[in-house]
Amino acid sequence: MSGWLQAALKAVLPHVGDIVSATKPAFTRRRADLAANQGDLVQQQIAELQAAVSQQSAHVKELAAQLESTVLALEKAAALAEARLRRVLIFTAIAAATAVAALGVSLLATIAR
Repeated sequence: MSGWLQAALKAVLPHVGDIVSATKPAFTRRRADLAANQGDLVQQQIAELQAAVSQQSAHVKELAAQLESTVLALEKAAALAEARLRRVLIFTAIAAATAVAALGVSLLATIAR
């Protein structure tokens, strides 16, 4: 199993219970015996919807904070990778210049004989 899949499963599995409970009916159902109190039923449903919206808003804010921290970590890692790449490029250029110099010295030594 690949590493990213294991990490994804570890991140998702603790929240499976929340996901299952969210799929259950969360709002008041209309009952035939409550048809007389239509106004009360509507008010209760509005209150439940408002509570659900505020809970969703809190979750969205939490996800935004997590996304922000993830983006900052990715930017930091990208900067570190760019610095490493620059360092490798410099070492490669120095190695190539040294190789060309060594080739020139060996050609001069061969011609001088």
